[in-house]
Amino acid sequence: MKRAAMRRLLAWKEEPDRLPMIIRGARQVGKTWLMQEFGRREFERCAYINLDHNERMKQLFAGTYDPERILRGLSLECGFGIVPDNTLIILDEIQEVPGALQSLKYFSEDDRHSYYILAAGSLLGVALHAGVSFPVGKVESMNLYPLSFAEFLEAAGNEQLLDLIKQRDFEMIRMFRDRFTDLLKTYYYVGGMPGAVSAYLEKNSFSAARSVQQRLLADYARDFSKHVPAVQIPRIQMVWEGIPSQLAKENKKFIYSVLREGARAKEYELAIQWLCDCGLCHKVGRVKKGGVPLRAYRDLAAFKLYMVDVGLLAAMADLDERTILEGSAIFTEFKGALTEQFVCQQLIAELDAEPYYWSAENSTGEVDFVLQHKGQIIPLEVKAEENLRARSLKSFVTANQLPFGVRTSMSDYRREEKLINLPLYAISELWESI
Repeated sequence: MKRAAMRRLLAWKEEPDRLPMIIRGARQVGKTWLMQEFGRREFERCAYINLDHNERMKQLFAGTYDPERILRGLSLECGFGIVPDNTLIILDEIQEVPGALQSLKYFSEDDRHSYYILAAGSLLGVALHAGVSFPVGKVESMNLYPLSFAEFLEAAGNEQLLDLIKQRDFEMIRMFRDRFTDLLKTYYYVGGMPGAVSAYLEKNSFSAARSVQQRLLADYARDFSKHVPAVQIPRIQMVWEGIPSQLAKENKKFIYSVLREGARAKEYELAIQWLCDCGLCHKVGRVKKGGVPLRAYRDLAAFKLYMVDVGLLAAMADLDERTILEGSAIFTEFKGALTEQFVCQQLIAELDAEPYYWSAENSTGEVDFVLQHKGQIIPLEVKAEENLRARSLKSFVTANQLPFGVRTSMSDYRREEKLINLPLYAISELWESI
C-alpha cells in the first residue's frame, strides 16, 4: 500500500543539510514498513537494525559517540560495510536504547559525511527515560498515523474515486455518492491500522480485520504494564477503556466521574498524558472564543479525548459490521461518536491541523471543531447523517465575526450564505474548499 508520508521522506532525502529523522507514532501504524520500503526504493543498501532487546547495541551506544566508531559497530551488526553516502541507516525501536537517541546529535554535527539516518520509536518510549536529553535542534521528526481515508481508498483500488475528491469534482461526486458512502462506512469499521486494512483487503473479510484490531488492543494493554509505573497502570487502563463511553455522551467533553464516582483530574492527568504521548489518543482542548491565535483562548480544564483510529474505536465498542454498514435505531447516538472520531483523525493526519472545540459557558451550544488556518478561524460542525441544522455553528460565526463556518455531513457539497457544506468523505479537501 502507498503512504503519503513517503513524499515527506523523499523530500528529506534531497535536503543538502538534512538531519537524522525520527518517525514517531503509535505501535503498528507502519513505521518499520515505511522505513524499509523507503530504503528498498531509494538506496543501494539499507542497514536495518532493531534495538529492541539488542544487548550488543546497548553496549555499542553506551560507549563514546564518535560516529566512525558507531558505524563500525552498526556494520558488524547488519553484516556489511556501511557507506554513509549511499546507505540508509535505520534504527528501529530507538526508545529502547537511550544512548542511540543521544548519538544522533553527533551524527548531525559530523561534517565528514552526508548521513541518511532514520529512527523510529513510540512517543511514550522516547519520553520515558529520565536523564536522557532529547537532541533538540539536531534531528528532524515526523508523526505517522494510521491510513487516512484517502490512503484507504487508494489501497482498496479506488484511485478514480480518490481523484474525484482531489479534483473537487463535486458534481461527479454527487453522482457516485452511494459508492463514497459505502466506502466511508467500511472505513469506520476497518479503520486505518495497516494490519487491519491488509487483512480486510487480502481476505475480503470484516472478521479478519476485527481479529487484527482485537490483537492490537490486547497488545496495547500489555504495553501499559511494560512501560509505565505499576501505580499508573489501572488509571491508564481505566481512561483507555472508558473512551467509548466518553464519546457516546451527547456532550463529549471528558468527564472524570464517568471513569469512577469521585474521580479527580489530578489522579488521571498523567495517565491521559501518557496515552497521548504514545500516540494512542488525541486530546482536543476547548477554546473560549474564536480568536487568533486559538491557543491564547484555551480552557486547560476542558477537553475531549479521541482514539488514534476509528476502527479501533469500533472494535473497542464491539460494533459489528452490520450495525455500522446497515445502521439501526440503537446505533444512532454512537454513530455521532464514530463520525467525530473519523473527522478528528483526518484533520490531524491529512491536514496537519491542531483541532480545538468550543462550547458555550451557560448553554448547550457547541461547535465540534475549531481550526486555525493561515491566520483564519474555521469552525467545523460534524453531522453523522444529512442533518442540515447548524444553529450553534451560525451563532458562533456571528459572535466571532467570522466570514463563514463549515458543516461536514453526508449531504452534498453546497455553499450558502456564511455556510459551506462539505461531504464527510471529502474532508481532506477542507483547506482547498473554503
